[in-house]
Amino acid sequence: MQNVTLHQLRVFALAAEHLSFTKAAEELFLTQPTVSMQMKQLTKAVGLPLFEQVGKQLYLTQAGEILYESCQRVFSELGELESAIADLKGLKQGKLKLSAVTTTKYFLPRIISPFCQKYPGVELSLRFTNHQRIWQYFHENQDDFYILSQLPAHVDVTAHKILENPLIAIAPADHPLAQETDIPFERFAEEPFIMRESGSGTRQALEELFQKYKMQPNVRLELGSNEAIKQAVLGGLGISVLSKHAIALEQDTGWFAILNVQDFPIKHHWYAIYPVGKKLSVVARTFLDYLEAERPLIANEKKPNAKEIKNHEHPPQP
Repeated sequence: MQNVTLHQLRVFALAAEHLSFTKAAEELFLTQPTVSMQMKQLTKAVGLPLFEQVGKQLYLTQAGEILYESCQRVFSELGELESAIADLKGLKQGKLKLSAVTTTKYFLPRIISPFCQKYPGVELSLRFTNHQRIWQYFHENQDDFYILSQLPAHVDVTAHKILENPLIAIAPADHPLAQETDIPFERFAEEPFIMRESGSGTRQALEELFQKYKMQPNVRLELGSNEAIKQAVLGGLGISVLSKHAIALEQDTGWFAILNVQDFPIKHHWYAIYPVGKKLSVVARTFLDYLEAERPLIANEKKPNAKEIKNHEHPPQP
């Protein structure tokens, strides 16, 4: 192991995370043969196979799993070292690492942009992913903050509210319910639903509302992205419930109707969370102070401008 380099460990960690040499190569801007060569050299240094391939699927061996766990500890320690050095310097520079659920892509970049302009010395890492990955990164302590809307019931976290996240019921503009007001929840529940995947915060909130009425949703289709759901709604496959942020660009186009249903919108919030007891770096504390100070402005952020709307002036075809 004396000849193993940090670069090889970073390549291995990404390949292990994605279980794909190709995806690791894309993320690192390397060629796939380069990644394969790095893994071959690392395997030789370890003295045991790190991956095994069954059919077209790549798996970690027992040695690979042990090495992956070690890599997470090594990179976590290095991150804390960088933070400690930045603290000693007393400078607003260093790395800020965020992981966020995919729905936040509709507003989070606009929130972060002023912070990056104010502190150009901060190197930002932002990745959008699903809830399952968020909790994987959380338990591995990979990031400074994790942005989501559904707080866990059995995990100790420190949570800070960022922004309201109202969940709204949507349908095609020509849907029979579009012109109705004060729609009883029981009538709403009769419609076929297009739902987010299991584990989604939006789905969990909707299921809790159905439980309140002791009813079950009529699920016609389950999809893993907001964009796919919007396409399906426009295609007449059913109605759905999404974050209001998810249709911000389409809200003035007339494609969708926001249904006036009993108990809607469902009140929710976006949170920035981190493990209880985690020591925040100077950069992370500065970012948290920024969120607290700018919360009134964030809450009243402007809707997408006319140029953004114009870029969406033709509805996507199902």
